[in-house]
Amino acid sequence: MASGIVFDIKKFATNDGPGIRTAVFLKGCPLRCWWCHNPESQESSPQLMTDPDKCISCGSCLKVCPNDLSRSKCISCGSCSEVCYAQARILCGRKMSAGEVLAEVLADRDFYENSGGGITVSGGEPLYQAEFTFALLQGAKSAGLHTCLDSSGYAPEAVLQKILPVTDILLYDLKHTNEAEHLKYTGVPLEGILRNLYMADDSGAKSILRCPLIPEINFTRDHALGIAKVAGRLKNLLKIDLMPYHPLGEAKIRQLDRLPAYSSTSPPPEKVEEFRKFLAEKVNVPVTVN
Repeated sequence: MASGIVFDIKKFATNDGPGIRTAVFLKGCPLRCWWCHNPESQESSPQLMTDPDKCISCGSCLKVCPNDLSRSKCISCGSCSEVCYAQARILCGRKMSAGEVLAEVLADRDFYENSGGGITVSGGEPLYQAEFTFALLQGAKSAGLHTCLDSSGYAPEAVLQKILPVTDILLYDLKHTNEAEHLKYTGVPLEGILRNLYMADDSGAKSILRCPLIPEINFTRDHALGIAKVAGRLKNLLKIDLMPYHPLGEAKIRQLDRLPAYSSTSPPPEKVEEFRKFLAEKVNVPVTVN
């Protein structure tokens, strides 16, 4: 059975598709968004995250680390995290089979049936672990669950085509609508992402656009007009979710012993509402704030 690297399984998720869901987050992403709120998802292998504020100086980690806690020599073996009772050291990412993941998901089947929920496979970029993602969604569909795929769409067209038949709703991340700005702030071109989105829509796939709002990067009327233009091309779009920036990722990237590429505060709610209303006037689907 297919296996992959999972960094989180979030139960009772209510912001990752309809109803109550279990969101499965996979490691590995080819994008490097400046504002990434899940920086621990970017690398495909397990990584150690450390939080000095939680450390109680018990010394347990030093006793088991084969490299004297040297960050430069860390092999992400997880020995220190296993004995860290204060959770100051966490190994992010573990290998799981599709069967193991689905067993956790199916344990909450009653909640999905009562709420119209199901499973959402997210990341990182789940198409980066394409075979594992396909196995998860196919297994969930075989078990009668509603399925969502949360993706940036940055992948070969054939990869997305294979996964669409086992995906009920595509949660499609539209990070910027200007080609040059998209490349600058995510590290990858926009053209293929839009091509995959239009291909999915032409094939009949239902989608929700998920649009992060990042101060000083895409929180502009030009971007709202760009979103409206993309939305106008889609025949099977269900709604648009606006996702205002929050600084959670800044703390997590420091726990990975890196510095943030971007730092800001969350945009004021009233400004987000202005953006929402401006966009809602130009599209024929609901526009919500997630």
